[in-house]
Amino acid sequence: MNRLDGKVALVTGGGGGIGRATTARFVAEGAKVVVADIDDAAGQKTEEMANAGAGNSGGEAIFLQTDVTENDSVAATVAAARDQFGKLDILHNNAGGSTSDDGPIADVPDDEFWRAIKLDLYGTFLGCRHVIPAMQASGGGSIINMSSVAALMAFPGRDAYTAAKGGIAAITRSTAVEYGKDKIRVNAIAPTVILTERVKNLFSDQAVKDKLEAMHVLGFGEPMDIAEMAVYLASDESRLVTGQVFPVDSGLTVK
Repeated sequence: MNRLDGKVALVTGGGGGIGRATTARFVAEGAKVVVADIDDAAGQKTEEMANAGAGNSGGEAIFLQTDVTENDSVAATVAAARDQFGKLDILHNNAGGSTSDDGPIADVPDDEFWRAIKLDLYGTFLGCRHVIPAMQASGGGSIINMSSVAALMAFPGRDAYTAAKGGIAAITRSTAVEYGKDKIRVNAIAPTVILTERVKNLFSDQAVKDKLEAMHVLGFGEPMDIAEMAVYLASDESRLVTGQVFPVDSGLTVK
């Protein structure tokens, strides 16, 4: 069934990993999806792959080159999406990520701290800032932010990333309350280790990977695990769900 039939979505960081999987699922469920990514080749590939898998859903994807850390770039993408499809119902603030330069608070370089804050937290802030007026104009919508288990539990050695993702969890709750009157729902997903190509490349030590995987009740996740949660939060099935941070964590935070 087309759970997102008639809806228009914007997916940031849609060029790969979780963003690509989410775009494919949104399109398959009947949504018109704007794929926003800074990487032209990756974004275009997502557009092609999602459209190839659309079947008879009525969904489609278009790519718009976007730098989520730049106010004017995000504003232009939102304006173009509205021009193309007439409205915006769904925002998946997916762009972000950690790097191997992150570390404990006493050691992490200032540049890495500000990189994480600008990409993860400010990028999410800008997405909300520009999409919320569009949702108000169309009578409501669903915003899906990307937090992390690093915001829900102690996660040593990634203090820049933890700061950014903790901020996303906080802003999710405040915007849910602020804009509930406009029928805008705001939730966040808090993934554990998800085996995107970028994450796989971070595992240079098999022993470390094995130890971390053993901490997960059901093993590591795949991008589609997050995409399925995003479909639920984007759909009307979750119409009473707002202000929540949902762990998709293979039991990591309760083990």
